[in-house]
Amino acid sequence: MSYTYKRVFLIVMDSVGIGEAPDAEKFGDKGADTFGHIAEKMDGLNMPNMARLGLSNIREIKGIQKAEKPLAFYTKMQEASNGKDTMTGHWEIMGLNIQTPFQVFPEGFPDELISELETRTGRKVIGNKPASGTEILDELGGEHMKTGAMIVYTSADSVLQIAAHEEIIPLQELYEICKIARELTLDEKYMVGRVIARPFLGQPGDFKRTSNRHDYALKPFGRTVMNELKDAGYDVISIGKIADIYDGEGVTESLRTVSNMDGMDKLVQTLDQDFTGLSFLNLVDFDALYGHRRDPLGYGKALEEYDERLTEVMGKLKEDDLLIITADHGNDPVHHGTDHTREFVPLLVYSKGNAKGKELPLRQTFADVGATVADNFQVKMPEHGTSFLSEMK
Repeated sequence: MSYTYKRVFLIVMDSVGIGEAPDAEKFGDKGADTFGHIAEKMDGLNMPNMARLGLSNIREIKGIQKAEKPLAFYTKMQEASNGKDTMTGHWEIMGLNIQTPFQVFPEGFPDELISELETRTGRKVIGNKPASGTEILDELGGEHMKTGAMIVYTSADSVLQIAAHEEIIPLQELYEICKIARELTLDEKYMVGRVIARPFLGQPGDFKRTSNRHDYALKPFGRTVMNELKDAGYDVISIGKIADIYDGEGVTESLRTVSNMDGMDKLVQTLDQDFTGLSFLNLVDFDALYGHRRDPLGYGKALEEYDERLTEVMGKLKEDDLLIITADHGNDPVHHGTDHTREFVPLLVYSKGNAKGKELPLRQTFADVGATVADNFQVKMPEHGTSFLSEMK
């Protein structure tokens, strides 16, 4: 095995954009600025570790000092794919370019799809609208328990979620229902990224989702850098929802998480492991708990908590480790609606072995990250993306 860095730690701060992309208007996102607007609402963000790495050197963010001698190589990346969702962003990071966008359903799913799902499963559907997973249980959980109808809902992402009480619709039946929904939504006219089983327990007023969630995702539309790493005998450790996003493709070990802080705990766990390859973490709370719920203050506090944890992460890095921090899209909590936003994403690349960082050229695709990982481990390069490994001198 030949490599420059033995271990690469890749953190995706889910939805943490850094200002509108040149084509933001086409996506209805003119003026979007996730990082900037959160910093304004917080009257300045306190993120000393990201400051030292060079976050405000990419572009100044209120409260975050520009580093005189940034520790990381820094720039921002522009999305080349036609979309602004989680799967598109992540698939591009690992070397793909998605030109047929996944569908989202802000008005709920088409009647013909719902009707076919009811016919194939023998159960009625209630809900069929975008909703928070906890709120829809409060609203429809009681009716579901009385009637046995399944609760179908979506979000700003390309997902069809089916919630059911485990004592009303047994788990195996719920999983079979989701498989049927997955089959029905493979059609290009629906193009749904993921179908998710959302089982719960409890009584009206006190419903709790269980840990028996199951995702039925599309396979990536081509081989990713993760496939190349795994096939070459390298480790690919998925933390959080990474395994679901890639439908297990190219993953050698999967660590589930329940929150951002649990994600950082699991990241530290991999820092203590002796492995050769990639540790890939998604921090979903930024997006799910704060971006979609348009909560800039909650988002800001979560960013500061995350920054505190970087002290431990950076302290555990070895000389031949590489840390890459980026995002997959924006989700500006002061923007209209509750949708993702088309933005540049930050890129910070740090190694203790490098004396100092510097600015890298603007990246024209997120796939430059995957290309760099492939270049580092000397595996087959992706069709898209340009490695910046040689620029880190």
